[in-house]
Amino acid sequence: MSPRASTAGKLLVATPMFGDRNFKRTVVLMLAHRNNGAAGVVLNRPSGLGARGALSQWAQHLMPPSTMFIGGPVSKKSVIALAKVHQHSDESWWRAVIGQVGTIDLKADAAEVIDATEGVRLFAGYAGWAPGQLEKEIKAGAWFVVDANPEDPLTRNPNDLWHIVVSRQRSPLSWYANYPNHPSHN
Repeated sequence: MSPRASTAGKLLVATPMFGDRNFKRTVVLMLAHRNNGAAGVVLNRPSGLGARGALSQWAQHLMPPSTMFIGGPVSKKSVIALAKVHQHSDESWWRAVIGQVGTIDLKADAAEVIDATEGVRLFAGYAGWAPGQLEKEIKAGAWFVVDANPEDPLTRNPNDLWHIVVSRQRSPLSWYANYPNHPSHN
């Protein structure tokens, strides 16, 4: 990937050697990548906590596993929601990211949104990069940039997503799926 190419709609997969503990074995769905920076949500960090407070109206509509996800280390009190629409939508409350999966406006009427979707997934915080920062990390080998499958963002098996995504890549990238969690266990 060229350093200037947009990663929006792609997956960033943390390489096993990436030293940032916030991103160890993470899979990030990139929501935006522009000149002023980039943002995405970590897809494989379920928190075990339900939707609370102002978000409780969405709790009964969460896709399994029915929990809040840790979207990233930035702005942990903000919430981003993803949903898969039944058919491609031009609703004002939905913005496509990949195929029929996109972000939704949590200020929208939950009943209207739920009727048009297969459910929602909530992410506390997001992963964000300043201008040029992500490009430098990619060039340094911190991330694999791969195509997303439409089922990746809302997988029912988020804990296995890193391994699933890496395994389906062409070699030599797929070889990393066998990389031990701790190199000393090799």
